[in-house]
Amino acid sequence: MSTTAPTDRRHGWWHRLDRVAGGLTLDLGLYAVSATFAAVTAATSTLVPHRAWGGIAALGYLAAALAAAGQLLVRRRRPRSNLAGLPARWLVTALAWAGAVLLPLITQSVQRAAGRTDRAQEEVVVVEESGRRLLETGTPYLGPDAIAALPSGDQLLGYTPYQPGMALFGLPRAVVDAWWTDARIWFAVGTALALVLALRVLRRHAAGAGSPGHDAALLRAAQAATVLPFCALTLATGGDDLPVLALCLLALALAATARPGWAGIAVGLAGALKLFAWPVAAVLVIWGLTRRAGLRVAAGAFGLPAAALLPAVLVDHEALVENVLRFPLGHGLVSSPAQSPFPGQLIAAMLPAGRAVAAALLLAAGLVIAVWLTRRPPRTAPAAALVCGYGLLVAILLMPTTRFGYLLYPIAFLLWAPALDVWAPALRVPRIRQPASEDRPQGVDLRT
Repeated sequence: MSTTAPTDRRHGWWHRLDRVAGGLTLDLGLYAVSATFAAVTAATSTLVPHRAWGGIAALGYLAAALAAAGQLLVRRRRPRSNLAGLPARWLVTALAWAGAVLLPLITQSVQRAAGRTDRAQEEVVVVEESGRRLLETGTPYLGPDAIAALPSGDQLLGYTPYQPGMALFGLPRAVVDAWWTDARIWFAVGTALALVLALRVLRRHAAGAGSPGHDAALLRAAQAATVLPFCALTLATGGDDLPVLALCLLALALAATARPGWAGIAVGLAGALKLFAWPVAAVLVIWGLTRRAGLRVAAGAFGLPAAALLPAVLVDHEALVENVLRFPLGHGLVSSPAQSPFPGQLIAAMLPAGRAVAAALLLAAGLVIAVWLTRRPPRTAPAAALVCGYGLLVAILLMPTTRFGYLLYPIAFLLWAPALDVWAPALRVPRIRQPASEDRPQGVDLRT
């Protein structure tokens, strides 16, 4: 079996841009644009937690941009200096995450614990309340009658449009009322653990790991899931999408290194938190089928969400249906506030029977993707990541109820694809070396 591996297959304009000045030019652009975004958010956002994030994050991004600019200057004078190398870029990325995510997150959590009611988005309260209900009643959901009995202004917060596993992040708050039991703190912990594990899997267990090209791709992948404003803002002010995203990225990393069973478990844990992970699970099962490992992927990918749903079904199945199905589909007692002006939402709001038209377009897009997967199933983890990225992008644009923040999913999947382009021994087809003609045994037909 050949032990050589393609370790630096970089093609296209994006990779050429990423190579300029060893990636430092793109780093500087990322931090500068992010600082501008944060400053504009601080000045113009109508959401108070977002403004509070922007005021702190702008300074964190600015510091990272200045550090990247300094690295560029050092590289011009001393190209081989460690201050401009990959480890230094990792350090700047970590500092950017600390300044744009951890500092505003902890600040808002402390202020909220001190009595500020405008230092968290509604989903934080919803998750914490679902944790309290899980502890007290055995289900994180309120039934339709209980929601209807709430004051009209509180009915929206009575809904929990997540899978049952999400309530686990609210359990610390149900036990102790402190800044460190804020659900966002535990979202951040879960996200960091999953991302670190994903990066370690790709760094240690993929052949070719350690090459400059592969390590640079890993850094860009880490930036996509941590310091991009879509991710940083979401984690600091709400955060429920980040552990879901991180577990999906971990599943793709495990798939890239030929661990189909573990990939199924990782995406199954994500699916036990939120429905957004279920399309990723379906794509990974199809990937597994191309490797004769579809059942191993499916066991975790769908078995874990089913196991998480079972207690809620047994305790109050009507409450589960009301929260997880009726409310996200627009049939709850109140409307979802997720109304970002994407095509699907505009069609639903402006055209006669617009919601039905938007639903039909979404269904048609899903059928097209299904046909594509049938004819050209993803045989590699990068291909699976690209399908997830483009598929979710289309779905988000066509959904009648959606948010700008959901774009973090397709962006992260698309930017992780290069880091997943690794060689895994278990996926390598053995090549039998044919002996030279002078070494062939007499009387043996090698064609047999």
